[in-house]
Amino acid sequence: PLQIDSDAFTTIELFAGAGGLALGIEKAGFEPLGLIEFDKDAAESLKTNRPNWRVIHDDIANISCLDLEDYFGIKKGDLDLLSGGAPCQAFSYAGKRLGLEDARGTLFYHYATFLQKLQPKMFLFENVRGLLTHDKGRTYATITNIFEQAGYTIQKKVLNAWDFGVPQKRERLITVGIRNDLVEKISFSFPNDYKPVLRDVLLDCPEGPGVPYGENKRKIFELVPPGGYWRDIDPEIAKAYMKSCWDMEGGRTGILRRMSLDEPSLTVLTSPSQKQTERCHPLEARPFTVRENARCQTFPDEWQFCGSVQSQYKQVGNAVPVNLAYEIGLEIHKSLEG
Repeated sequence: PLQIDSDAFTTIELFAGAGGLALGIEKAGFEPLGLIEFDKDAAESLKTNRPNWRVIHDDIANISCLDLEDYFGIKKGDLDLLSGGAPCQAFSYAGKRLGLEDARGTLFYHYATFLQKLQPKMFLFENVRGLLTHDKGRTYATITNIFEQAGYTIQKKVLNAWDFGVPQKRERLITVGIRNDLVEKISFSFPNDYKPVLRDVLLDCPEGPGVPYGENKRKIFELVPPGGYWRDIDPEIAKAYMKSCWDMEGGRTGILRRMSLDEPSLTVLTSPSQKQTERCHPLEARPFTVRENARCQTFPDEWQFCGSVQSQYKQVGNAVPVNLAYEIGLEIHKSLEG
């Protein structure tokens, strides 16, 4: 059995990834009883950084069907917090109000199963902002309905990580639930904001693995000023680089985009460079390294990522920014103390 600090609030993390959410929540004073992650490299990253955590590298479908009280050594109703963010998928029966059955065949189904079986005091469900409008709003309506049927009162808000000490514009839909029998005793409010920029994290960033641009692309990026994009260089050069994109509609502001030290990072990507959404380093003609991206996600420098460079970029890009998780975790912690 795990050695749990008896005073700490307990949490179980689903779809844990490389640990952005879990690390922020740990920092806010929670002890995880277990973290489930399917991706081999991400699970390895979790184990490497927190050898004392119970990292369960498995398909969540193999776990959610078990007797969870027995599996985690906890009685129904005793867990303080269930957290995680299931990837967004459409429901085939959205809006039919069949409850949990509406969600069968999706990853969210397993999150909901954990919630129903364990009945934690509170839950945190993190997702992309697009979940609100996914399938004309039916997906989120179904999710909300399932949360309510499981016995929870929910609050939701789209938070921009930049407002919470993360030097990156990255919007996340945060849904927090309080078990109905505790609503009179617990009140939750979303955290307040503060805004850093790239200057705060890039200038003293330690070395780390990265992928350079090809020679031609590097030369073109040397022409782009910090804070600029394709419109800021010779149109002939831009046109040759952009090929078919040149004739597209819209501002195409992501093409040949170079960041400036005085702005936050744009949403960190899962690969070092993507033609339509470049984020060139402000001072050098290259993509951000894995470590620079990790700093934009507010991971501490000692947090290691396992697997190939490609896999590391992906783990960082898919993570919840640590400071955002920390700020939300603190508010949940305050709620539970109340």
